[in-house]
Amino acid sequence: MSEPIKPTANSHHFPASTRPEERKLAAERRTAYPYRFPRDARHMGGKFSVEENSARLLRYFYFERRLAQGLGSWTLTIPDFEVKVETGKHIFYHADAAQHLRERLYEQERRRSEVDSFRDIEIDMVIEEALSASDTPELLVGIHTVIGAALQTAYRHHIDDTCEITDAPSIRILKQLLADYEPMLEWAEKAIEAYMVGGIDEARLESWRWHIDRLLASIGGVSGADERGPRPTPLRTESTPYVRGVVPCRDSRFSTFRHTGDYNAADGQPRFEPGSYEDTRLRFVRTQRDEVDAIEAFGTFLWDIRFKDFDAEYFLARITWDEARHTDIGHRSMLALGYDPYELPNRLTSSTCRGPMEPEFAMAEINLFGEIGVLKTIGGLIDEARSREDTILVHISDYVRADERTHVRKGQHILKVMTDLGMQELELRTRELFTECLVNLGALPPGGTFGTLSREEIEHYIGE
Repeated sequence: MSEPIKPTANSHHFPASTRPEERKLAAERRTAYPYRFPRDARHMGGKFSVEENSARLLRYFYFERRLAQGLGSWTLTIPDFEVKVETGKHIFYHADAAQHLRERLYEQERRRSEVDSFRDIEIDMVIEEALSASDTPELLVGIHTVIGAALQTAYRHHIDDTCEITDAPSIRILKQLLADYEPMLEWAEKAIEAYMVGGIDEARLESWRWHIDRLLASIGGVSGADERGPRPTPLRTESTPYVRGVVPCRDSRFSTFRHTGDYNAADGQPRFEPGSYEDTRLRFVRTQRDEVDAIEAFGTFLWDIRFKDFDAEYFLARITWDEARHTDIGHRSMLALGYDPYELPNRLTSSTCRGPMEPEFAMAEINLFGEIGVLKTIGGLIDEARSREDTILVHISDYVRADERTHVRKGQHILKVMTDLGMQELELRTRELFTECLVNLGALPPGGTFGTLSREEIEHYIGE
């Protein structure tokens, strides 16, 4: 039996207490073992303590949360169809990144309330300056090619620098986030290129990119640990604080209407017999394409209630992604039905009403009237579509119904965060505001004397 090893005073070296006979037997057992599994090539060690790791993850979380909020605030203002729809997806990618990082921070001994209450005025300055872009191309440059690209690089460096063994959960999360970042940033680069090919001045975009890049560098980059450079001047937000838009924008390919929610009234001449299956079918598909207004609604709600409740923000971001998907569904379905989607006028009635409205009433309209209204009728539409072997409509409406059920449930939590009003008072005030808006738009028949519209009447005139 070997003598126990006695540690040397003031020694930082701790030798192994190994025994030759035991090591020999271990080697024999390994040799006799029949399976040769892949060797774990990871290494122990990394640059970060739990405290430093957590500090960096908290900054990542805050960047992601602010990007989701900020992109939400631009959903009304973006005119270009593809960019508005893609932005609806990106809002959720950033919110989902924040959600994953929030849970990892909780595992690293930070209370969720502590994470949710974290603020950083320097990060706020960078985000809101990027949101002060003069147009959509500048927005994409600042948000994606500067801040998004910097986050992507920071995540890659964090993966390389943290311990592969002890911090494996953080590595897994960051790799999952990068799976969204790669196509998101690739799309942004192609979109910016499309703007430049279409006549947007490259020098202006490059100047804005340099400005936001220098501003980010002035706060130590994404991690806050980089060497700080001088802050660029002047900042747009110093003279004009950022405020979200309220007017819904569409690109020049669309013809639009806002004086009614009725497609037949807007078209002038109905395309099919009103009330027929063909009429209902086309109205449903057009409504899905025009869910572009729901991207605008839920995106602006996310901005308007920022920092009130993280779960409500996350639900709004997820619903925004769903509405972007519904818009895709409607656009593709029009093509499948033989239409050029841009030949059918786009309805702006809902966004025109909701854009300037307080978020609790705008949310109540879309949740209590719009989505519940869809659920009242979509089951019958699906049944009739099945009986007619209308496979396109069955396919899309089945998915839409499942989404709307989920939205109604999540909407109840969101409304409780937005307002302390009781449901009856909230519904009544919402009906009053929308009646006033529809009168001002001329959406109600001329010459009539109207009181406050009922729930069913608002469902009809708004046509969600």
